Amino acid sequence: MEGGKPNLTLVYQAVQALYHDPDPAGKERASVWLGELQRSMYAWEISDQLLQLKQDVESCYFAAQTMKMKIQTSFFELPPETHNALRDSLLTHIQNLKDLSPIIVTQLALAIADLALQMASWKGCVHTLIEKYNNDISSMPFLVEILTVLPEEVHSRSLRIGANRRTEIIEDLAFYSSTVVTLLTSCVEKTGDNEKMLIKVFRCLGSWFNLGVLDTNFMANNQLLMVLFQVLQRDETSTNLHEAASDCVCSALYAIENVDTNMALALQLFQGVLTLETAYHMAVAREDLDKVLNYCRIFTELCETFLETTVRSPGQGMGDLRTLELLLICAGHPQYEVVEISFNFWYRLGEHLYKINDAALHTIFRPYIQRLLHCLARHCQLDPDHEGIPEDTDDFGEFRMRVSDLVKDVIFLVGSMECFSQLYSTLKEGNPPWEVTEAVLFIMAAIAKSVDPENNPTLSEVLQQVVLLPESVHMAVRYTSIELVGEMSEVVDRNPRFLDPVLSYLMKGLSEKPLASAAAKAIHNICSVCRDHMAQHFQGLLDIARSLDSFALSTEAAVGLLKGTALVLARLPLEKIAECLSDLCAVQVIALKKLLAEESTNGKSADPTVWLDRLAVIFRHTNPIVENGQTHPCQKVIQEIWPVLSDTLNTHQADNRIVERCCRCLRFAVRCVGKGSASLLQPLVTQMVSVYQVYPHSCFLYLGSILVDEYGMEEGCRQGLLDMLQALCLPTFRLLDQANGLRNHPDTVDDLFRLATRFVQRSPVTLLSSSIIISIIQCAIAASSLDHRDANCSVMKFVRDLIHTGVANDHEEDFEVRKQLIGQAMEQHGQQLVTQLMHSCCFCLPPYTLPDVAEVLWEVMAFDRPTLCRWSPVLRSVNTCVGPSESSPDCSDSCNLHTSPG
Repeated sequence: MEGGKPNLTLVYQAVQALYHDPDPAGKERASVWLGELQRSMYAWEISDQLLQLKQDVESCYFAAQTMKMKIQTSFFELPPETHNALRDSLLTHIQNLKDLSPIIVTQLALAIADLALQMASWKGCVHTLIEKYNNDISSMPFLVEILTVLPEEVHSRSLRIGANRRTEIIEDLAFYSSTVVTLLTSCVEKTGDNEKMLIKVFRCLGSWFNLGVLDTNFMANNQLLMVLFQVLQRDETSTNLHEAASDCVCSALYAIENVDTNMALALQLFQGVLTLETAYHMAVAREDLDKVLNYCRIFTELCETFLETTVRSPGQGMGDLRTLELLLICAGHPQYEVVEISFNFWYRLGEHLYKINDAALHTIFRPYIQRLLHCLARHCQLDPDHEGIPEDTDDFGEFRMRVSDLVKDVIFLVGSMECFSQLYSTLKEGNPPWEVTEAVLFIMAAIAKSVDPENNPTLSEVLQQVVLLPESVHMAVRYTSIELVGEMSEVVDRNPRFLDPVLSYLMKGLSEKPLASAAAKAIHNICSVCRDHMAQHFQGLLDIARSLDSFALSTEAAVGLLKGTALVLARLPLEKIAECLSDLCAVQVIALKKLLAEESTNGKSADPTVWLDRLAVIFRHTNPIVENGQTHPCQKVIQEIWPVLSDTLNTHQADNRIVERCCRCLRFAVRCVGKGSASLLQPLVTQMVSVYQVYPHSCFLYLGSILVDEYGMEEGCRQGLLDMLQALCLPTFRLLDQANGLRNHPDTVDDLFRLATRFVQRSPVTLLSSSIIISIIQCAIAASSLDHRDANCSVMKFVRDLIHTGVANDHEEDFEVRKQLIGQAMEQHGQQLVTQLMHSCCFCLPPYTLPDVAEVLWEVMAFDRPTLCRWSPVLRSVNTCVGPSESSPDCSDSCNLHTSPG
């Protein structure tokens, strides 16, 4: 901090300005200045002095927060001989300030906890604290606060402690855990029904449960468990205390997830939770939603914990099916938020039963799933006075989507056809209100795809009745019925006689604004599944595509319609595809030309991304079957469209977003016709390289990788593609050579090595024989420490595939050349590569990247094992552990590469 140590008066004034200055600019200046102070060495002494002065809450809070932050992030600044003094000072402060403000006590408790975790010389910190304060009832609140945050901070990412230290801490806390529980029990006995103290005790106990260090046999017979359930059973328990007790029980249940090894505590918790049913009903009667939600959390956690026991021995011992009854009681609550808590359990139950695939077990659990589905259908009902279509984006809309997902996951237990028929019968035999009809149709839509459409009269009847719904029914019913029709596309495919009435029904929806997007999605589904039958309706689809913007469609729905049209287009006779594709693209091309003309006239830039995205989806999904020797029917159309795409790219070359869309469109155009786009190769590459020199958008590198993938094995194209690579690499290296260039441009790193990898895969000798390979390898070595998932993955894949070319396909005629070139590259850069990889593993990279690094080292070892062991003695033991005949490491091998001792 410039100007030396500031005086306390100045610091105090800055704190006052931060909290009380009416001028926002003054607050901002104070915040910046105080932030600099917190980062300086003076912060230790100044925060200590402010806490001693105890002038007001604001200054003490700032000081306590500063002390916590310094201990978390800058503990290394203090010499070891000052650690004891700091500890004693903090303990004095928390005792002196215990009555000033709870938030200050919490900050100081965190500071003490973080200090204890980093201060290796403070042995038995829990014992020390309890010895010092347990006889003073007034100190009990802050003592319990420290003991609460201590286990919570063990896994804090803010603390710079290693795995060995964390293990040592956890063992130490486990050793004193029973002492803590005894203290908490004594605290409850001394303070009686003091609500604030009970909340603190339950929070603390839950924190120790969460760390997983409590002796479950000791806890099973502890009085605290009895107190917990007494609090939860009492009708007069306050909301805050009820929540704290519920959190604690949930933590305890989570801690004993391995029931067989924690049998005593598991039994106590199981029996205790089953006693809460009456209390739940009382909370429902009193309309106390907070307590109802707490009970449902507890019941759900109980079911999650005993899930395997329930499936293994249903109805016996702790597999008692009363646990499921509790969840179904909750599912009957009128508020959908209650049943939603249990969704993950029902999903896991379905997953377990699906894997076991035991018909007898399915029979046992089927009635529970049937009752659940009945409850879910009721919860999905809209309000009777709801107007318009169902909302997808509000909380209730998201709930319905989760219901749909859950129903799909568990429907196999009931039987899709049986459930579908039962739902339909409720509509067919009765005359339910519109909201009931809509909810039933919604559930039917969720399971329609899982019903076998082959020779199924019920499905046919449902489809027939739905498309006959009058326009007078509620808009929400029409909306959901359209979604159901879209989900029944397999039925339409099996029964082509329904195609005309279905399309007629969907076209009515398409013409109405509220229903348009749902109808477009349904037409897309029909096109995707019924491509052959839809070929006769292509002209109708083309008419829709031409007037797409006359419908009130979302962007996603419009693109989906074009996708469906393209899928049908690909099934037309080859001689018709070119003309029809040209017609389909014409609307987009004309719009792009119009934008370009307007810009040249008035100089205003309009956004072409809508039209580019539509062209991209057309190219992506127009995939006709073309025999060898036949000209691709899309080739001519794409050649005609190229000038417009080229002009659009040139016009918007400075706009990364638009350039990305152009490249995406060109990518799918190239993929669409494959080698039929050869005539575009030279002008496209020339334009890419030209624009990239000025505006290095990484999407050009990605597009380059597509071109290499398509043409890299063509002898006549290799040199041109290599020239493209070299031209793109020069500005790329300039960009990445800047300060923090790799970290600031991870997309460029990702796409550069994607391009280089394609070259290795398609034409390795061409790349390895070039001068640019040295710079690419050096860049890969530098980027190997980059902590970015996609970029690091691309770098590792490039290096792995590059080295692999030296051992792969040894029967091919260019094998010896490849092997020699890889040998030369490894001789020049191998040791630097391996050293950098080992350093990155130890100091730079997160654990999820290590398997990729292991695969690179495996390839180096497969290519030249003795040399690798000379380069990295740490890996020598692998030479004796792994036989030369092994071909690929699995996860355990990957770990061995990093953990084997030297």
